[in-house]
Amino acid sequence: MHHRSRVFTALVVVGLACAAQAADRAEITFADGRIFPESVTSTKNGTLYFGSLGQDSVYRAAPNASKAETWIMPKTSGLQTVLGVLADEPAGVLWVCASAGGGRGGAPVVGETAMKAFNLKDASLKASYPFPGNGVCNDMAVAKDGTVYVTDTTGARVLRLKKGASALDVWAADPMLLGTADGVALLADGAVYVNSVGQGTLLRIPVKADGSAGPIVKLETSQPLTSPDGMRSVGSKTMLLVEGAGRLDEVTINGDKAEIKVLKDGLTGPTAVTLAGGMAYVTEARLNLRNDATKDPGPFRAIGVPYKAPK
Repeated sequence: MHHRSRVFTALVVVGLACAAQAADRAEITFADGRIFPESVTSTKNGTLYFGSLGQDSVYRAAPNASKAETWIMPKTSGLQTVLGVLADEPAGVLWVCASAGGGRGGAPVVGETAMKAFNLKDASLKASYPFPGNGVCNDMAVAKDGTVYVTDTTGARVLRLKKGASALDVWAADPMLLGTADGVALLADGAVYVNSVGQGTLLRIPVKADGSAGPIVKLETSQPLTSPDGMRSVGSKTMLLVEGAGRLDEVTINGDKAEIKVLKDGLTGPTAVTLAGGMAYVTEARLNLRNDATKDPGPFRAIGVPYKAPK
């Protein structure tokens, strides 16, 4: 009996270990090739959503799945140049960035730049919010009051969708400081934090009492940032941020200073991060191979890095 109970205990322990492993997957792969997953987001139950720049679609990995499948079909509801995705559970929405194509060297602009709201339950389109004057819809963050802030990379601005509003408005614009605006996140201080992928800078934009943008502050980083991209808040003063140079960082804000701690180096062209359970999932987008059809970018993946968020 003693021996059998020991075996049973061992089986229970193995079972628990498997369950924990399933929730905190070490790696997530994709059902297809040429995904170029530019952005990632997650819901509280551990579901992950990926914006596919290569397929103009959105992929989803269920809480225990280690493979992501197509969830919003390619080109649905005008999806193209899909960058940021953000799960907004209180609103029941997956926000998705779509951007107009062409327009370079006299080529006609195709489609429109818009932030689209898809239903988190069934992937149906709820609404589409066009960018005034187009631009590039890059990424989003949602405030406690439901206001959505979205970066425009080529327009050097941050747009805002107030809760219940029917259209985006230009919230902050600065051709220098917000040039190549990319990742965006909000912290407990209520300010909007934005990075510039081209300038390697990290900025804070205070939200005034009337909701308007205060003066933009360029933060002093403890070490240089190289091509900062996706950024998500994980604590009252803490964000996770990926650098295109191959790093996943923990960024802690103290006043006008940002303390950078490298959690993982040697990643291949990372562009985004999300925290789900005890894992920070980083997408390897390998965008440098996107415009070269002769080179096989190989299978894409999101890598799980064990991470415990601070309070």
